[in-house]
Amino acid sequence: MKKRQIKLLASSILLFSMNLLFAGDLKKEDASNPVAVIETSEGKVYIELFPKEAPKTVKNFIDLAQGKKEFTDPKTGKKVKRPFYNGLGFHRVIKNFMIQGGCPMGTGRSGPGYKFEDEISAKSLGLDKMKAVTNGQPHKWLLIRSQSEFQQKVVSPLVAKMGIKSDDEFKKRQAEVQKNLAGLSLMDVYTTQGYIYNNTRKSHPPIRGALAMANSGPNTNGSQFFINVIDTKWLTGKHTVFGQVRKGMDIVDKISNKKVGAGSKPTKDIKIISVTFTK
Repeated sequence: MKKRQIKLLASSILLFSMNLLFAGDLKKEDASNPVAVIETSEGKVYIELFPKEAPKTVKNFIDLAQGKKEFTDPKTGKKVKRPFYNGLGFHRVIKNFMIQGGCPMGTGRSGPGYKFEDEISAKSLGLDKMKAVTNGQPHKWLLIRSQSEFQQKVVSPLVAKMGIKSDDEFKKRQAEVQKNLAGLSLMDVYTTQGYIYNNTRKSHPPIRGALAMANSGPNTNGSQFFINVIDTKWLTGKHTVFGQVRKGMDIVDKISNKKVGAGSKPTKDIKIISVTFTK
């Protein structure tokens, strides 16, 4: 064997050993949890996945990444199987917020051609203990900006649930409405918005480094995901968190600081080269 070949072989063995050491050095919440290695054009991000807390979400992510799950190619309309994420980009990048990827068209409006339900436990996140209204003011996580929005998102669903169908009946039962309003939790309000919670499991909050499903409302998960750069408490209970960055957060930060144009899309493409998995 020539000296050049020996050097190349030695370099490959060293790189392989370093990768094993690097992956094995991850401090995981659960030793049995798989780790997703997202190789980007900016570097690698190692993410511990949570199959016990979000089994369907984790399986969907792994199967798409490995090319085991059929999806609809939005460009051709045909059903295909191939490593879904390879070659896709981070189409939405917001400094001091998050980075988002997994859209096959790179627009944020596309997916695998199917949708599936959220996997969130409102009780383990404490949403059942948080008051939706305190001293007449809506909780800040509700992101209510006007009286009409408060009426639409909080009061109207409550009144409908109480079976009140006229203004006269509302006036007669106003004290009861106020009492029930004061007793509303964030879980109650989100439930009226269509969120369906499974409180038999644990859920992780959307903290810095959390990997979560992007959606367009309750139960609209597909292939798009985001990774938090900061804690996003106001998203608690609205997105399935199914992983946590264990190494490579510097890469996530680097991507989040890239120059962007319209729609928060990076002016220079940031690609997902591959998504692989290790224990």
